Amino acid sequence: MTLNIFFFSITIKKRQASLVDAVQNELAENLYERNRDRQISVHHFM
Repeated sequence: MTLNIFFFSITIKKRQASLVDAVQNELAENLYERNRDRQISVHHFM
């Protein structure tokens, strides 16, 4: 009888965001919110 056992160790580390990445993420969130607000206002207008 053969017993094969595999052990995996997974480590998750939080990435440190650079200043450039943080600015890009902030810009993307702002654009997303503006577009969402526009879609809501157009939807209510109809």
